Amino acid sequence: MTDIPRRAVSRTAKLAALPLGFAGRTVLGMGKRVTGLASDVISAEIQQRTAEQLFSVLGQLKGGAMKFGQALSVFEAALPEEVAAPYRQALTKLQEAAPPLPAATVHKVLAEQLGPDWRGFFVTFDDKPAAAASIGQVHRAVWRDPEGIPRDAAVKIQYPGAGDALLADLKQLSRLGGMFRAFQPGLDVKPLLAELRERITEELDYELEAESQRAFGAAYADDPEIFVPAVLAATPRVLVTEWVEGIPLADIIREGAEEQRDEAGRLMAILHLSAPMRAGLLHADPHPGNFRLLPDGRLGVIDFGAVARMPEGTPEPIGRLAGMALRGEADAVVAGLREEGFVSGTEPIDAQAVLDYVRPMLDPVATEEFRFTRSWLRSEAARLASPRSPAYQLGRQLNLPPSYLLIHRVTLGSIGVLCQLNAKAPYRAILERWLPGFAPVG
Repeated sequence: MTDIPRRAVSRTAKLAALPLGFAGRTVLGMGKRVTGLASDVISAEIQQRTAEQLFSVLGQLKGGAMKFGQALSVFEAALPEEVAAPYRQALTKLQEAAPPLPAATVHKVLAEQLGPDWRGFFVTFDDKPAAAASIGQVHRAVWRDPEGIPRDAAVKIQYPGAGDALLADLKQLSRLGGMFRAFQPGLDVKPLLAELRERITEELDYELEAESQRAFGAAYADDPEIFVPAVLAATPRVLVTEWVEGIPLADIIREGAEEQRDEAGRLMAILHLSAPMRAGLLHADPHPGNFRLLPDGRLGVIDFGAVARMPEGTPEPIGRLAGMALRGEADAVVAGLREEGFVSGTEPIDAQAVLDYVRPMLDPVATEEFRFTRSWLRSEAARLASPRSPAYQLGRQLNLPPSYLLIHRVTLGSIGVLCQLNAKAPYRAILERWLPGFAPVG
């Protein structure tokens, strides 16, 4: 029925080869260590070769491998520069590119989902995809609405067999945790993969995505800063929405002017922080391929397959504890973290050490304006992930409660994009407006 099942063996073989290649490079590193080559040089060389092969393979795949690659790519800004630089372009490609389906397969899906006379819904339909991603590809078309008025449209078509591909790839990738730590010590991919698996069923249901998009659209109707395209039609495997014309965030990251970067970052922060309060939903897929900077200055959002349902908004303790930390209330911070499950048991813990652990993470909202940079994120990643760091040792005493996992992952992803943008904005004021409980000064 499609090329995806026929490629399954090839895809699995490529993924399976990754740890073998990594093992070979580890042996190479051991050999060089015997000859006296400095261990940090060996480590950097292994990191670069491992990551280069990893992203090369992920970039060739659909299904769960590409979905994981997209999720991982937003953390590119945290990688050491010598590791990230050689294949930053490959990471960006993961955000918006994949091999397209043949036109005959596209037509078959449209006939199955919209009926044999599917062409009657369109004035024109471009067989060449405008964009392709992990579980589907997008075609540009002109939709004929019920009144016969033509409307520029984006037609998202799910790859046949996408569900099976996702599950198979994520199962294979779950075995590669040790390899990822080779180029980013402290990076634990298992929670990320587990959370992606939980999202598969929702993302495969385009009718559910349409429902989420309509909810966002209602929340941001006529908003001067955020634009959500209208849903024109939806079936389980085909979603038709308004076409969004604008500059992809990936292009702004690569070559945008400073004012574009700053404005895109400000709008991203507003969307991330305001959506739970306004829509009761959190946009849970913050990679740059899902956003456009529109000619009128608004941020266009074009993918709602991954959302978190938060009918009560963002949990109030997040804002309250952040404010306490900024005010230096160490004992209150520990008490609040213990109440929320971040500190387990009743064993005593050094409150000042906990505050010292948390406080640097809040630098972006400690002042009126802040510029997110790759160097800032790398320094934070090193502080938290290096086994020699006091923060690393303390972090082993803290937990991430399951109820906060998705919020944590999306926030980290959004920060990764802000650092790629090198964006400066008044983030503290945005938090004060949209984050319940946040009060940085007494």
